[in-house]
Amino acid sequence: MRRRTFLRLAAGGAIAARWTPRGAAQTSRRTRIVLLGTAGGPTPKRGRAAPASVVVVDGVAYVVDCGNGVARQMVLAGVELTRLRHVFITHHHSDHNADFGTLVLLAWAAGLRTDVDTWGPPPLAHMTDLFFEMSAADIDVRVTDEGRAPLRPLVHAHELKEGGAVVKDERVVVRAAVVHHPMVPIAFAYRIDGPDRSVVFSGDTTRSDALVALARGADVLVHEVMFPDAYAAEAAGNARSIARHILESHTPVEDVGRIAQEAGVKTLVLSHFVPDNNADAERSWVPLARKHFKGEVVLGRDLLEV
Repeated sequence: MRRRTFLRLAAGGAIAARWTPRGAAQTSRRTRIVLLGTAGGPTPKRGRAAPASVVVVDGVAYVVDCGNGVARQMVLAGVELTRLRHVFITHHHSDHNADFGTLVLLAWAAGLRTDVDTWGPPPLAHMTDLFFEMSAADIDVRVTDEGRAPLRPLVHAHELKEGGAVVKDERVVVRAAVVHHPMVPIAFAYRIDGPDRSVVFSGDTTRSDALVALARGADVLVHEVMFPDAYAAEAAGNARSIARHILESHTPVEDVGRIAQEAGVKTLVLSHFVPDNNADAERSWVPLARKHFKGEVVLGRDLLEV
């Protein structure tokens, strides 16, 4: 096709470009599971985006965690921001909530006109209020100059203080379990049961019986992983080191395999890699997870559709 013809057709909407990440599942399933970001920790990484995932059921988006850049990752994954309906925050560490408000704001800028319900531990409601206060100047200008409906009435924050039922609508049932993530007042794992698949997101946690119970029989378990050997030497004899905190707050990859086997899930997806730039860890993630798990093990990567 000549360049001039291409430009004319593209301008007229005759050509629709959609980038699909290599290895993405080509499927007609009603329930799509896309890893938007698979890094662990608060600092930006070269090779992975911050933690976030999206479950798309019949075209409706349910986002789990909102690490930095989540809106752009959704666009790269081919999920329209206007499809956003629910947001679930596992816990209030910046790698999981930094773009919580920004995601909603950018979805609205992209044309969102429908309600968005958000769920997570306290102080989610106060955080929401503060975000709208911070963003008031931008929102007011867009309402006045662009004729948009106000954003604030569309967003409904719900604070969760215990596990149990979260959402039940015409597409999914969502449940939560309290998991153990030291130094955080409360942290959750979430299970989303769609019409044809079920998926559990661990959030950040040490080994958790509540998570095993939540994940029982699920099709997919997306679980954080840690390679403890990378921190053992630094943590020894130093009670206040970041290395010791990491060891006490995350789950060794070998134990993640045990959790998946005990829960009886079909597929284990490794994500939230701690550390994410250690050569020994990169070689060991999948073999260590497979030591105690008989199902399928998937090495998570950004924009992978499971």
